[in-house]
Formats: sequence, structure tokens, C-alpha cells
Amino acid sequence: MTGNRDRSVKIGRLRVLGVDPAASGPTGYGIIDSDGRAHRVLGYGARRIAAKRQKESPGAALHDVHALLCRLLEEFKPNVMAVESVFTALNMRTALRLAEVRGVVLLAAEQFGVDVYSYSPREVKACVAGYGQADKRQMQTMVRALLQMKELPEPADAADALAVALCHLQAEVFERRYGLSLGKKGKPAVPRMKVRAVPGGATPFRSSSIQTNR
Repeated sequence: MTGNRDRSVKIGRLRVLGVDPAASGPTGYGIIDSDGRAHRVLGYGARRIAAKRQKESPGAALHDVHALLCRLLEEFKPNVMAVESVFTALNMRTALRLAEVRGVVLLAAEQFGVDVYSYSPREVKACVAGYGQADKRQMQTMVRALLQMKELPEPADAADALAVALCHLQAEVFERRYGLSLGKKGKPAVPRMKVRAVPGGATPFRSSSIQTNR
């Protein structure tokens, strides 16, 4: 496994893998390539673990999420990973399940030498939709508009993952422009985005299983 740390500084571009971990539903993912101004969607989708698979053993679902992330990291070779943090208002049982999923996501990133940045759901919504309480439909609509996608990104989990990636890209812009420190936990209060997608860029794919865009 080859590390990708610091590549964005050398090549002047940034490829971000956004991840929206889920305690029981699909884990969303989205990959965006950017030069700081123009963004191109390379792929997106969501991986739902079948109920039968989840019942096989306590670690079966975690294994499949880890395999998905390793597949994406190997295929797209992102410079960084942006992950939605655990929502503190969740009940204890759900929060623990989500923390387990998030743990294997972080493990995969470490194995491939990719730095990880975390953003709370409120930060992501405020950045992308301009409103920290935006619902899933509003987020899908804003992600589509910001990335000039031909259709609404489905499922909503994939749109959320793209939104996390967009949030990190905006944080990077502010770090480089104003010299602000961007910690591993992400930077709070990121302003709403004003970005431009690459005309005629790669057509994003939709997926409910492990898949890559070739």
C-alpha cells in the first residue's frame, strides 16, 4: 500500500474521498478531483450491507465497509479523506455502532497513508447548503447544483458523502488563501461554497455496492 500524504502540495491538485459512515444503513462515498476552482466528480455511491451478512458475525459488516474503502483508496488514490463525524445527539447504542464503522474507515485510510479530516453534520450542511439544519433533499439539490451534475445524486447517502468532500475542499481553499490552520478534526464554521464544476467532466456513477468508475 502506497501512501499519498503531501501529494496535493506537489501537484497543485487535490483529490478527496468523502465518506458518510452509517450505523445500520448504507455507507456513502464520493470522490472529487479539484484544482481549487474547478471540481470534477469521479464517482459516488453507497454500500448497503445485507441483513443476512450482518447476522453472520459482529464483524462481518465492518469487514465489508473496510473492503469497500480499501477498494476505493486503491482505485482512486485520493490525497485526503473527509469523513462525517459522529452526531452527538444519537442514542448511545447507535453512536457506538457508528463509531465502530468510523473506526474501520479510519483504519483503511491509515493503511494507505491518507490523512483524514472530520466535519460535523452541521458544518457540512452550513457549508454546502448555507443552513445547518438542511434536510437530505436540500443537500442533494445543492450538491447537484454546485457540481453541475446532470441528475440528482442518489442515494442520499452518496450525496452526503459528496457534500463532506466539498466541505473539505472549501476548508482547503481558506487554509491556502488565508493561512489558517486546518487541524485533523476539520475546521469549524466553513463558509458556504461558491464553486464551479468542470464542463464535460467525468459522468458520475451511482452504486449500491462496491464499484469503481473506469
